[in-house]
Amino acid sequence: MDKDPGRILAVDPGEKRLGIAISDPTQIIASSLCVIEHQSRSKDALAIYALAQEHGAVLILIGQPLDWDGTHNPQSGKSIRLAEEIQTLGQIPVNLWDEYGSTKKAQDSRQQMNVSRKNRSGHLDQVAAAVILQTYLDHLIDQEAD
Repeated sequence: MDKDPGRILAVDPGEKRLGIAISDPTQIIASSLCVIEHQSRSKDALAIYALAQEHGAVLILIGQPLDWDGTHNPQSGKSIRLAEEIQTLGQIPVNLWDEYGSTKKAQDSRQQMNVSRKNRSGHLDQVAAAVILQTYLDHLIDQEAD
């Protein structure tokens, strides 16, 4: 891996909101960034691409919900279509990444941080995006170690 390979922007696509996370420039740590309210696929794609440009992202990662056995489900198609829409907007590459269990991990992380039960049920979208991104970053590090 280069000393400074560049930031990765990750998206946890949802029906109402899209969680956004960003990596540090060395692609080691994922951080929650923001939430975008869902409007339409084309408007969402424009907003995501604009954020990627604003933060100097070298890759856009879209969470793709696969079933426990790795097979596609109806939600997977929505992620694929969003990724294809974003890719038409410019030169930043777009990849899909399995988001299986990311919401549960986001909930667990809030519990581990001693967030009150009342506040734990809030929007997990950007935390889930950070979980998706961190699993991708960890995968990159593991690949490099092999």
